[in-house]
Amino acid sequence: MTVRELIRQSEAMLDETNKDCNVAKVLFYHLANKEPHQLYLMMDEEVDEKLYDAFQEGMKRYMAGEPIQYIKGKETFFSRDFIVNENVLIPRYETEELVENILYKIDDYFDDYNSIDLCDVGTGSGAIAISLALEEPKLKVTATDISEEALEVARLNARELSAQVDFYQGDMLKPLIERNIKVDIFVSNPPYIPNEQEIENVVKDNEPHVALFGGNDGLYFYRKIFSQVHEVIKERALLAFEMGFDQRELMSEAVEHYFPNVPYEIIKDINGKDRMLFIYYNLK
Repeated sequence: MTVRELIRQSEAMLDETNKDCNVAKVLFYHLANKEPHQLYLMMDEEVDEKLYDAFQEGMKRYMAGEPIQYIKGKETFFSRDFIVNENVLIPRYETEELVENILYKIDDYFDDYNSIDLCDVGTGSGAIAISLALEEPKLKVTATDISEEALEVARLNARELSAQVDFYQGDMLKPLIERNIKVDIFVSNPPYIPNEQEIENVVKDNEPHVALFGGNDGLYFYRKIFSQVHEVIKERALLAFEMGFDQRELMSEAVEHYFPNVPYEIIKDINGKDRMLFIYYNLK
């Protein structure tokens, strides 16, 4: 069987079952260790038996409901490949926008700083912490997660990408408070899906629930952070969060309760949805 025939056969199967047809090409060029553009140069080549078997096994896993990112074992985030598995949330494009906006804010508020202390709470794969550490040399980055299994993935990603990040295991802000760590920039992408909200089966059945669900209204972890964060931020600080696109009203109420008279901003993503919260603590 040629590459073209295998891809077409698999795309037809995916189409018949209303699954993403692009998965066939993505899986094949991953297993063949080729760039996407190189795939088209090998369409008429016969598929190696070992590669064929690995491809069919991957397709079987995908058809059974496993995310293609876990099958590949990695996902691209901010132009870098991050190792992912069932112990970490798969990095999303909207989180790239959070990283991008934080970098803009650093230029706005910390341009005259020689060194900037930043923490990422609930780091998961380490995508946010590592990307920021690599993009902005002035940052001294600390990251925490309650899951030791997630931190193993994050540490591996930091080593693979040559990023300097200090990782600590513990519940939310506890590792920072215990070590008396104070930061200029506090970042978190906590779980924000309400417990009863319906989500795609491929997400619910595969990704860690501890990284997805945030209480009855989705804001449980935000309120927990807001109530304690004063212990870990400096007198002048930026707080940055990802949030659910439909949580503007609830989020505004929570921020105004815990940070009275402190300016904040809810920023829309590229699709016009409310996705990012920035709190400007004593920033002028």
